[in-house]
Amino acid sequence: MNVDKLPGLGPKSTLWLNKIDIVTKDDLEKVGPVLTMIRLEREGFNPGLNMLYALVGAVEGIHWQEVARSRKAELVLALDSARELDKLS
Repeated sequence: MNVDKLPGLGPKSTLWLNKIDIVTKDDLEKVGPVLTMIRLEREGFNPGLNMLYALVGAVEGIHWQEVARSRKAELVLALDSARELDKLS
């Protein structure tokens, strides 16, 4: 399924994802939401945390606003860790 058909991802998100070669849900699942955020940042995009939640929701088949609060904190920590590791490479 193409990312433009996934819940919570609008035209801007879809455009950004397509520019980093994430075109399908399968592509997104293979890369994962956190690493997708890192790739977007590397390409000069400025995705906010709502984008991270939208990516998780898209993989899980739910709208980003339904991602549990406890899960959001976990995702922010994972993203921060990934950013630190990315700086080292």
